[in-house]
Amino acid sequence: MNKSKELRKGLMLVLSSPSGAGKTSICKKVISLDRKISLSVSYTTRPKRKSEKEGKDYFFVSKEKFEDLKKKSFFIEFANVFDHWYGTPKDFIEKNLNNGEDVIFDIDWQGAQKLSDFSKNDVVSIFILPPSNKELHERLKKRAEDSLETVSKRMSKARSEISHWIEYDYVLINDDLEKCSLKIMNIIKAERLKRIRQKSIFEFIEKLLNN
Repeated sequence: MNKSKELRKGLMLVLSSPSGAGKTSICKKVISLDRKISLSVSYTTRPKRKSEKEGKDYFFVSKEKFEDLKKKSFFIEFANVFDHWYGTPKDFIEKNLNNGEDVIFDIDWQGAQKLSDFSKNDVVSIFILPPSNKELHERLKKRAEDSLETVSKRMSKARSEISHWIEYDYVLINDDLEKCSLKIMNIIKAERLKRIRQKSIFEFIEKLLNN
């Protein structure tokens, strides 16, 4: 089989979880394990945290700028979370997918639904659960980048977010970052081999059957 024709369309790997369950840390770990995976960097109106970098973690914009981008159909999906807007840029995603490159998304269940509406066959969705509510609360406090009021709001919303677990292809408990990340790598390897993602397989099989 000609290697130049061994093409596949890229995956949209969606990771969702309640805040503090570890999806951002897992995203970074997965990217470090496979350099062929790119992180989808969202636009947000949320203030930048001390540990975050512009263009690496998010593109931080004003509410006015975000509204302007929405009107220009710049985003594949956007959602309001804790009174701040988040949006996924369309051009970057389409370019990567068409080049057979995988993109990982750190987004909530609303964004996951909209990505599925955009291109269901390209989406692989994984919901990350915390080992317990107590551990979730401890992780949010240790992050030390949100006020106590914000931590309380995130804990209150966690139950609602977790209720959407049934909508995902896979569900994992993040009780160990390394083990959870390796499980996700196994999911990626299997999903890459699915029949619907192998662009050249139909042509190859046709030749086998007709020669």
